[in-house]
Amino acid sequence: MAYFLQIVFAGVALGCIYALIGMGFSIIFKASEVINFAQGEILLVGAYIVSSLVFDWRLNFILAVASGVVATVLIGLVFERLVLRRMIGRPVFAILMITIGLDTILRTSVIVKAGPSPLSAPAPYTITDGFNIAGVHLGANDILTIMVTVVLCALLYYFFQFTRYGLAMRATALDQEAALAAGINIRTVYALAWGIAAAIATVGGVFLAMGTYSIDITLGSAALLAFPAIILGGIDSVAGAVVGGIIIGLVQDLTAGYESKVGVLGMGIHQITPYLVMILVLLIRPYGLFGTRKVERI
Repeated sequence: MAYFLQIVFAGVALGCIYALIGMGFSIIFKASEVINFAQGEILLVGAYIVSSLVFDWRLNFILAVASGVVATVLIGLVFERLVLRRMIGRPVFAILMITIGLDTILRTSVIVKAGPSPLSAPAPYTITDGFNIAGVHLGANDILTIMVTVVLCALLYYFFQFTRYGLAMRATALDQEAALAAGINIRTVYALAWGIAAAIATVGGVFLAMGTYSIDITLGSAALLAFPAIILGGIDSVAGAVVGGIIIGLVQDLTAGYESKVGVLGMGIHQITPYLVMILVLLIRPYGLFGTRKVERI
């Protein structure tokens, strides 16, 4: 039983990281109906910046994370202002290709600056920190990951429900033409969406790196597992991204924990189970668990 609970706890923590990445996807999609394929590399850049500030510049960990968030937010805002803003009204496919271009630029920049060798991930605690309850080790990184995810979800809920700009983003997500008619600045909404998504991605990247205590060029590939999370939960639902991320994290860790004990599964099956779950849910609910069903009039 302790083994099962240990896997569940680790799965929830991993799912929270996927939730942080998935929320960034959902926020940008709700604002502009564009999937940002560069989200994973923004995560990578943020983690590298934090590591560099801690180990090369000897900056305090909290200040380094804050600086990393500011840097990636600026990247998101500059990209939105100089590139995406000029693409308003253009085909969605063209915008998707531009985000793929940003993905390549960011990954190549990290390779040129830091090299292909892995870097140490900064962390305010060691891998053994935490405490035990009934034979289950609650690691400090997993606890902090869950706590920060809960806090960020609460802050985002407050922002979307009770602030002027949050309400503007919700209105834009429902109907862009009506939002324009009401005097909402769509460009400001787009910039906010990219800034918030970049900030959340950096936090997720830091926790993901701390979980393995290393940062390498493949760190951004975690965004590929956030895709099943947001599609499962509903790509236009921020709450769905959180629920989908936790489900995917649980499925992946439970499969990884028991695949060696169940011979019929085969080793490595945990790498595809998130996508199998995603396909199964989409067969039943094509818009995801919390996605908005679009009604088209003919």
